[in-house]
Order: sequence, then structure tokens, then C-alpha cells
Amino acid sequence: MNSMNINFNNFKYKITCADVKNLPGEGLPEIVISGRSNAGKSSLINALAGTNKLARVSGKPGKTRDIIYFDLDGKALVADLPGYGYSAASKAVTAKFSDLCDNYFRCGRKISLVLFLMDIRRTPSEEDIGMLDYLNKAGIPYIIVFTKCDKLSAAELKKQLAYLSEFFDFAEDSMVFAVSSKDKKGISDLKNAISEIILNVS
Repeated sequence: MNSMNINFNNFKYKITCADVKNLPGEGLPEIVISGRSNAGKSSLINALAGTNKLARVSGKPGKTRDIIYFDLDGKALVADLPGYGYSAASKAVTAKFSDLCDNYFRCGRKISLVLFLMDIRRTPSEEDIGMLDYLNKAGIPYIIVFTKCDKLSAAELKKQLAYLSEFFDFAEDSMVFAVSSKDKKGISDLKNAISEIILNVS
């Protein structure tokens, strides 16, 4: 299959949810976008959609504090979760959107795919390691997306990918992509992978 099976240009905002009680009805495959607050989630959504206007990109990390849903071509729901690890937010605010994410994963929704984002330049945090461990134990399909690859030279990128592969001890069949939302590197391949997984969900 190729990315033409899902029209990523038909990527639309659906609803914002501050509580899991308000999540949209199930039925479509659900794609979750998760990662640290500065991992580039909004930029990736815009890159996938081919626009700079779909998801709000803030200069300050931690601005997304609700679950923001998008409709992907009528074939999937995309849930953009609040980012974690933003130390500048107050403890009360941080706890609130951390609880929202925890409640989301515990509420029993059927998750078809998680796009797990990490900034390629950063050493993985305890939260990153914990999230990956959770996904493995829960058996939730995921794609690891290393973002902001345009910030590194080709040699630096190769070195960092080798380090991260060893750090996480990825299985040979792990789905790992290095992308840049700025210059669109790797975005087409990521679309193809998302399409293949979602269109094969029973």
C-alpha cells in the first residue's frame, strides 16, 4: 500500500477534550501522538497534513494541555496528547495534564497506533523510557519518530541514530523513522507506514 490510500491533505481538526469523559465516539482506528512537550508534535501534524495551519505551533513548550483530536481522511482519529516533561509549568498544571494522559491510556480505548516522538538531539528522558516500556508491555503498536533531524549534519545524524539504537536495543523489526518537519525529510516514508498499518486494522 502507499500513502495515496489515505489522503493526508484531508486532515481536519475535530474536537478538544479536557476530560476523558468527553472523548469522541470510537469506531475509527485511533492514532495517538505522544512525546515530550518540545518533541515537535504539532509541527509533525502540520508536516503530515501538508499545511502550517492545522496544529498550533507554539514557541513555548507545554502549551497543549488538552487532548486535541483530528480526523484523518475519515479513516482514522488522531489524538494529540499533552506533552510531558515541561519543567517550567507549575506543578499543579503539570499534574493536571499528566493525569489526563494517564486517564486516557487507562480508559480502555482501542489504540491502533502510537507515534512516539523524541527529539533526535536529546538524551532520552526517564519519561521517554517509561513510555516505551509501557507500550511494549501493553502490546500497543507504535512507530518511533525521531524529530528535528535537520538540526544535525549527516554524520551527526548517523552517529546519533547508532547511539539511540544501542541505547534502546531496538528489535530488528522495530519501526523507527528519522524525520524533519521543516524540510520534510522522512515524512513521505512515515505516511506510507501509517497508511499500511491503519488500512490493515481489522
